[in-house]
Amino acid sequence: MLQNHRVVELIVRERRLRWPIPDHLESTLRDQIVRKVTRRAKYLLLRFDHGTLIVHLGMSGSLRILPPDTVPKIHDHWELRLDTKKILRYHDPRRFGSALWTTGDPHAHPLLIKLAPEPLSQAFDAQYLHRTTRKRNITIKQLIMNSHHVVGVGNIYASESLFRAKIAPRRIAKRITRAQALILTATIKAVLAEAIKIGGTTLRDYVNAEGIPGYFSQKLFVYDRADQACRVCRTPIKQFVQGQRSTYWCPTCQK
Repeated sequence: MLQNHRVVELIVRERRLRWPIPDHLESTLRDQIVRKVTRRAKYLLLRFDHGTLIVHLGMSGSLRILPPDTVPKIHDHWELRLDTKKILRYHDPRRFGSALWTTGDPHAHPLLIKLAPEPLSQAFDAQYLHRTTRKRNITIKQLIMNSHHVVGVGNIYASESLFRAKIAPRRIAKRITRAQALILTATIKAVLAEAIKIGGTTLRDYVNAEGIPGYFSQKLFVYDRADQACRVCRTPIKQFVQGQRSTYWCPTCQK
């Protein structure tokens, strides 16, 4: 959809995102070809011959592929007009996202260089997780949601992975055994793979680039199911606040 297509024009309507959109970006991207589209953690990397556009959606941002005559909404802050007669439009009510430019290796950029392994990569395995948990006095849920230990495991998927692994979210990380680390890495990979397959999890107004909602929420075991019966043992699901995020768990299934 983007790869090997030319950027006819970049239109910026609001530069004041988390970091200001560089003043030179319109001229930098004009008539340039998107050579490759990759991802690192929550950063989308649009590779060009002379550099990389690093895009982050923040908490409320979204990218949509739209017809060129689509009228911009109030929070549509920038868009790429492509030679396909389509536009890639960025929408962000909270303006916590970003669009930054680098001419160097994007993985060496200050925002990316300290990121942990991807959860679906071979680098994230039981040995890595068990080693990472040693001497860590934080809870296991907080650890797997920390991008310095593993990237891409958000609140929903952390709760679901811990449920499948039968590990309580309040368990202290350093008390995770090798056997539990093996199970937890496997469940994290499985939960994320399933979510990707069916388009992610729809919360509020989330849709993908084609405007299609995710359907993984229909398969959730614990998240957002407080006081409802556990799908496995029928015990009421419990909810509490952990690290300023809602955590859901089954007190019978998870220890």
